[in-house]
Amino acid sequence: MIRRLPIALLPVLLAAGCASTTDLDVTRAQIVQQQQRLSQIETKISNDKLLDMINQVGSLQAEVAKLKGDVEVLNYNLQTTQKRQNDLYNDLDQRLTPLEGKTAATPAPGADSAARTDDGEAAAAPTPTADPVGAEYDKALAQLRNRNFKQAIPALKTFINANPTAKQTPEARYWLGVAYNAERQFQPAIDTYQRFIELSPTHARVPDAMRNIGGCQRDLGDTARAKSTWQQLIKKYPNSDAAQKAKQQLSALK
Repeated sequence: MIRRLPIALLPVLLAAGCASTTDLDVTRAQIVQQQQRLSQIETKISNDKLLDMINQVGSLQAEVAKLKGDVEVLNYNLQTTQKRQNDLYNDLDQRLTPLEGKTAATPAPGADSAARTDDGEAAAAPTPTADPVGAEYDKALAQLRNRNFKQAIPALKTFINANPTAKQTPEARYWLGVAYNAERQFQPAIDTYQRFIELSPTHARVPDAMRNIGGCQRDLGDTARAKSTWQQLIKKYPNSDAAQKAKQQLSALK
């Protein structure tokens, strides 16, 4: 037989059932709240990540813009440098061309007129005497003509040191400055040009040396000194070809 529960226990069982239902509802509500909170946190994290990505994109765009600007500046500097280098080469070619036909051999004194024998007959003209100093100078200049500037520098320095009083030495010192300039060794070029002007102040290439000094100063970033050098050149040698070119270079700096 089924045992019947006492009637007195029914209220207790009902109360227990109610309590379990209430706890379940509370738990469910808490779960919903936690899910909502979790959703809010996920949304915030997503927004923060999106904001961070936007900031990163903005930063990258700014960096790309800066790099583009840097590339444009580098391209301009490269074009400017190439133009200056070409101008230097053209100037070098123009100035070296008159020297192309010169040889190291020079006639001995009196070789331009035939010697006379005792009987009045003309003797054979003497053979030109080789000039070793001139040959050494021509050899150094050949490096410049071939644009072997690295080789020209020691060759010209050796010539200058070995022949300090030779007639070719002032020219050699000027060309040494040109070789330094072509190798973009601007400070040694300036020092060499200045030494050339100091030792040979009346030389025909002094205006060119001054113009080249200004160019080296400009390439070193000292535009103020470059302007001063070119202005001095224009004032001191107003009718020189170097002064006309210096005027153009001054205009390009403005």
